[in-house]
Amino acid sequence: MTAPIDRRLLLKTGAFGLGALSLPGGAMAAMQAALTKGFSHGVASGEPSQNSILLWTRFVSDLAETRLKAEISETATFRKIVAGAEAVATPDRDYTAKTILRGLKPGRAYYYRFVAPDGSISPIGRTRTLPARGIKQYRMAVFSCSNMPFGWFNAYAHAAQTGDFDIALHLGDYIYEYQRGDYPSVKDAIAGRLIEPANEIVSLADYRLRYASYRADPDLQAIHARAPMLCMWDDHEFANDAYANGAQNHQADEGDWQMRKAAAEKAWREWMPVRDIDDGERWSNYRIGDLAEIFMTESRIGARSKPAELQIPRGADEAGALAAIKAFTQGDWQSADRTMLGTSQEDWLSRGFQSSKAKWNIWAQQTIMGTILQPDETVNWLAPDAPDFAKARVRRGAMAAKAGIPANLDAWDGYPAARARSLSAAQNSNADLVVLTGDSHNAWAFDLQHDGKAAGVELAGQSVSSPGFEAYFTGAPPTTVAKGVVERNNGLKWMDSSRRGYMLVELTAERATSEWRFVETVKDRKPNLAGLHRMTAQHGTRKLA
Repeated sequence: MTAPIDRRLLLKTGAFGLGALSLPGGAMAAMQAALTKGFSHGVASGEPSQNSILLWTRFVSDLAETRLKAEISETATFRKIVAGAEAVATPDRDYTAKTILRGLKPGRAYYYRFVAPDGSISPIGRTRTLPARGIKQYRMAVFSCSNMPFGWFNAYAHAAQTGDFDIALHLGDYIYEYQRGDYPSVKDAIAGRLIEPANEIVSLADYRLRYASYRADPDLQAIHARAPMLCMWDDHEFANDAYANGAQNHQADEGDWQMRKAAAEKAWREWMPVRDIDDGERWSNYRIGDLAEIFMTESRIGARSKPAELQIPRGADEAGALAAIKAFTQGDWQSADRTMLGTSQEDWLSRGFQSSKAKWNIWAQQTIMGTILQPDETVNWLAPDAPDFAKARVRRGAMAAKAGIPANLDAWDGYPAARARSLSAAQNSNADLVVLTGDSHNAWAFDLQHDGKAAGVELAGQSVSSPGFEAYFTGAPPTTVAKGVVERNNGLKWMDSSRRGYMLVELTAERATSEWRFVETVKDRKPNLAGLHRMTAQHGTRKLA
C-alpha cells in the first residue's frame, strides 16, 4: 500500500518511485531541447468548449517577443483556414505561447498549427471541440504519475497511436520535483531518462527546465498533439505531500513556501495547455452535451489542510502503540474544519452537482476517495530481508487499521468530514457520480457510500511510469497482494497492484465503463499492451456491476 510503510521514508530509501526524462544522449539532449531555437517542444491543446479551444506551443528566439499565427482547419492540408489568432512567445514566459481560437463548431475534430514570422511551421496537432447535444458516446484517456527516470512513457505512446478517445485527462504528477538519485535511486533509474536540472527543483528557473526536460520526450509530445487535454496538478508539480501552507518535501533551507508554490504554478501555467487566471479560482467544469459534465478540482495548494499524522513512537510496545492510536482517533482527524478543497470550491462543486442536467457527473481529481485499510498479513508481503524499521511500521499500520485508521492519510481518508460533505452533495444530485482518480500508482475500482447508501463509483488509474506496490511488497505475488487488499476493504471491488498504463473511460446513456490498459514494460520504449481489465457501472445504480 502506498502508506502502510511511511511513504516519505520509502522515497528517501528509493523503494518507491519518481520521474524524469531525456532522449538518448542524456542531460545534454535535455539541455539542448530546452534551448533549441524555433518550435522546440511541439504543440498542445486544452480547455475545449463547444465553440473554442486553447492552443499552446513554444518558440525560442533571440527576440524580446515573437508574434506567431495560430491556424485551425478541418483538414491536415490547411487549404481552408477556418479560424486564426495571434500568440506571442516571450522570454518572460519561457518562450511559451498560448491563444484561444473561437467560432468553431461543436463536437468537431480539427487540425491546428503555428506559423512563425520567418515562415517556419510547427508540428501539426489534432484537437476536438466539446459536443453540444445528442451525444451517444464519449471516451476519455486518463493519465497520472509520469516519473521520467523510472521508465518510458509507453502509456502516452499507446494512447497516441490508438487515438480511440475524444479527450485526454491528466490528473497530476505530470513531473516530479526530486533531485537525481532520490526518486528513483541511481540504481533504479532507467538509462537515457536523465532529468534536468540535477538538483531538486525549487526556483522558477528550476521548474521551467524540468518541464522542458520532460516535454522533450517524443511520446509526451505525441499525446498532446493527438487530442485536447484537461490538466490539474497533484503534489509533485510542487513538492511531495503539498498542502496550502507547506509540504513534506519543503524544508526551511529551501526558502519561502509561498514563493516556491507561486513559481511552480507559474511554470505549470506556462508549459501546460491551460488558461491563465486572475481570480484564484483554479477549478473548472466542462459540459459534454447532455451526457456528462466534467468537474476538475484543485486539492493541493489552494486550501488543503496539513495532512493528519499518526505518530507512534519508535520502539513503543503494544500498549504504547494503542495509546497513540487512541489519541489520534480522538484528535482532529475527523474534524469538520479539515478540508481538501476549501469552502468556496466545496460550495461550487456541490452547486454544480445539484444543477447538472447530465446523466453523469464526472469528478476528475487526484487522491483516492475510497477507504483503504491495511490487511493484517501485509508484513508477510515484504521481502524476507526487508529492514526491521519497515517491518515494524507495517505491523503498526495493521494495528492502526484494526482501530479503523486508514493506510494513507494524505488521501481523502485523512479528510473524512470533507469527503462526507461532497458525497452527500453527489447523492442529492440527479446525475450519477463517477470519480476519476490518480496519485496512487496502482489501479482501483470502488463503490462509494455515504450514510450506508450508494453515492457513486470511483475509477482510479495506474501510473504512467511511477512504481506501485510491486516496488516494496516483493515477498508475495501481485495477485496475493491485490486479493488481500480487496478482501480487507468492503467498498473496494477490484485492484491491480503491479502494472503501469492508463485508463480508457467510456460513457453512454446506459453505462460508464473503465478499461484499464496495462503496458508490457516501462524499462524499454515499447508501447505494447500486456493486458486489459474492464468494469462497468449501470446508470441509475451508482454501483459497479
